[in-house]
Amino acid sequence: MKIRNLIFAPLFALALSSCSGGGSSIAEESFISGNGSISFIKSADRISAPQLSGMTLSGKNYTFSGGQVAVVNVWASWCAPCRAEAPTLAALSQKYSDVSFIGILTRDNPVNAEAFARRFSIPYPTLIDDSVLIGFRKSLPANAIPSTVVIDRKGQVAARISGEVTVASLSELIEKVSAE
Repeated sequence: MKIRNLIFAPLFALALSSCSGGGSSIAEESFISGNGSISFIKSADRISAPQLSGMTLSGKNYTFSGGQVAVVNVWASWCAPCRAEAPTLAALSQKYSDVSFIGILTRDNPVNAEAFARRFSIPYPTLIDDSVLIGFRKSLPANAIPSTVVIDRKGQVAARISGEVTVASLSELIEKVSAE
């Protein structure tokens, strides 16, 4: 009887641990990484973006007032492509000072996200309630982590980069939408 218990106890423990997801690792294991593909919507076919407002990572209330082009980046601290693109986004937010950059934290905890924002010197606000993403479902939803959406001056969803942005890809979209 004791030998059987010695055999089944480790198997039982292994079965339990494989089902648990190990705490926060569920998000890490089940996210979809994009390939950098770009979707652009013609001006006549665009629909309104959701209201971008809520509590930020820094503990302040934020509301995007509109009237200008916005870049909305969906990210998480555990996401390798998010870490890779963070310096690009920070630099472009400085280059395009007339464009609002807004982050949306998804499937992450604020402590790790705060460390990420400090490490990469993220200069723009990050909303911590990812339920705002539901509002993009009828236009260009965040279908990967990271995803970056560009909103035009009329408050309509104009484009999305699914996956890691590059200087060239995001600059081209910002300039195209800004020129409208």
